[in-house]
Amino acid sequence: MQRQSLQQFQHFSARPGFPEASDSDVASVVATFHRVKTPLLPASAAPFTSRRPATVVLGSKVEPWLTQTLKRINKIKRPLNSVLQHQRCLAETLSSPNATWTLASILLPKAPESELGKDSDPLYQMIHIEAYIFLVDMVLGNEVAYKLTPETIESLVTYHKNIHCVDARANTYDWSEKEQECKNLHEDFIQATNKFTFRTHVSALEGLEEDGAGELLECEGVKDGIMSLFKSLTPPRPDDAAIWSQASDMMARPRESLGILSFSPGIVPPPADFDNSTWNIAELDFPLAFR
Repeated sequence: MQRQSLQQFQHFSARPGFPEASDSDVASVVATFHRVKTPLLPASAAPFTSRRPATVVLGSKVEPWLTQTLKRINKIKRPLNSVLQHQRCLAETLSSPNATWTLASILLPKAPESELGKDSDPLYQMIHIEAYIFLVDMVLGNEVAYKLTPETIESLVTYHKNIHCVDARANTYDWSEKEQECKNLHEDFIQATNKFTFRTHVSALEGLEEDGAGELLECEGVKDGIMSLFKSLTPPRPDDAAIWSQASDMMARPRESLGILSFSPGIVPPPADFDNSTWNIAELDFPLAFR
C-alpha cells in the first residue's frame, strides 16, 4: 500500500504547478499520512467557510467506470485522454452551484411538546440533509467527502433552537445557570453542524448526474451522524457540601418539628409515673409482632 501511494504521490507532485518532490520527501508524506488517525482535509472543509471549488486527487491511472461516468453526464463532449483532463472535468462538474447531493431525510417533530395536546397526534416535519462534495481522493482514501449546504445547516439550527432546546429546557429542573447552559447547548450545535462532514467510497460517483448532483441511497450513517449532534441539557451535580449542610440542619432540628414521632406506631407509651423498678417487662402489653 505504501509503495502504491508513493507512486501515486510522485505522479501528483509532478503535475504542472507543483514543485518536484524527491523520493524521500514523498515517502515522508505518505508515512505521516499512515500514522495519523484523522484524514487530512483541504481548507474548504473548515467550518464557516463559503463553498469553494472541489478538490479532486486522482491516481496515475483512471478507473474505467469514472471515464464512463464523465462521458455520460457531459452533454458537450470533451477530451478525456489523460488523468489531468479527467481531473479538470470532474472538478468543474462537482463545483457547479447545482451540484448538491441528498444524503438522507430525517423526520423530526414540528412543534415543542408543550404545544401538543396530550391526546393529539404528534406533528412531524421532514428535513432533507443536503450536501456538496468538497473532496474526491482516489489516491489514499478512495473516498468522497461531503459538507452540509448552508440551507441544510439553517434548517437544522432553526429546529434545534425552536424545538429541541425548548423541550430540553422544559424537561429539566431549574438551577441558577440554566439559561446560560441552554445558550451554550445551542452554540455548540451551531459549531457542530458547520464542522460536520461525511465520507463515502468513491464508487458513489457512479450515481453522478449531469449537473453534478446525486443521491445516497439507504445511508443510515448520515442519519446517525446528524442525530448524534443533538445533545441533552444536563443539570449540574448537586454540591456535596450543600447536601451535608442540609442533612446536618435536619439532624439538629427537634424530631417533632420534622414530623417524626418519638414512638413507633402500634406501641403505647408508658404512663408519666412509669417506674422502671416496679414494672416487669413480661407484663407489658406489646403487640404480637414484638413479643
